[in-house]
Amino acid sequence: MARVKLVFPEKINTTVKLTVRITDINYGNHLGNNALVGLLHEARLVWLSEAGFTELNAAGAGLIMSDLAVEYKMQAYWNESISIAIACDNILRAGFEVYYQIKNKQGAIIAIAKTGMVCFDYNENKVVSIPNALKAFIEIE
Repeated sequence: MARVKLVFPEKINTTVKLTVRITDINYGNHLGNNALVGLLHEARLVWLSEAGFTELNAAGAGLIMSDLAVEYKMQAYWNESISIAIACDNILRAGFEVYYQIKNKQGAIIAIAKTGMVCFDYNENKVVSIPNALKAFIEIE
């Protein structure tokens, strides 16, 4: 079976601290894959809010997720403190990739994930170019 292999970029935009909630736990008594997606979403919203952005208005454009990939490394458990480092890569005309490196408090990697984000005009229902202010926010020199 071929496995997803993700390479986390070197330049980190931010790191968000979260805690695994009881509602994030599955029947295997560890962090469920569906809950991990929710934690990634929460971390992305916290990061965007650093610039006063939301997914509906990131410098004038909405954001829509085009794809998601996750490479699991180890389990996480209820009430565990985690950090989610966020980095951006492959910035194109209308979209970019957001990478997430999820670690436990000991620094062990729980998972690496990637979401493809596309700038979108929800009123016109069409893809739009990345606004300059958003591009400046996601790019790291």
